[in-house]
Amino acid sequence: MFRAAIAEGTELGRRVAPLLASGQFVPDETTIALIRERLAQPDAQNGFVLDGFPRNLAQAEALDATLEEIDRPLSVVLLLELSDEVSRERLQKRAVIEGRTDDKPEAIEERLRNYREQTEPVVEHYRATGKLVQMHGERTIDEVWAEVAAALENVWAGA
Repeated sequence: MFRAAIAEGTELGRRVAPLLASGQFVPDETTIALIRERLAQPDAQNGFVLDGFPRNLAQAEALDATLEEIDRPLSVVLLLELSDEVSRERLQKRAVIEGRTDDKPEAIEERLRNYREQTEPVVEHYRATGKLVQMHGERTIDEVWAEVAAALENVWAGA
């Protein structure tokens, strides 16, 4: 959603572009407001996937509260696990393939540090709910997709 705002040249896009380029997180109040707005749109009424959100406990708690307010319980949280080494390799490759200027080595290291400090506690938050499903993110795209599809089918079968 942020990258779309940047591409569209919106005011939000202009505000968040330098943060993303340096590997920093967008402030919680901006991110949470964007998510709340997005979940209210008609195409999200039958379900949605949030990628890269929530990134910290404040965002997780805001998401939980939002979903409670709109009476849409969380079905599953998928955690794609991979080592820092593989993360670095993939992000550097993405920088080359996609021309991403925000995938500089310094920004990648900042993202990894932020993940350890801010996002890892979110994993424990959702593990406690019993909705966290850990996936092997270092596999091939097809293997990871098969694991994701199986996890989603388990959710749909239990719904």
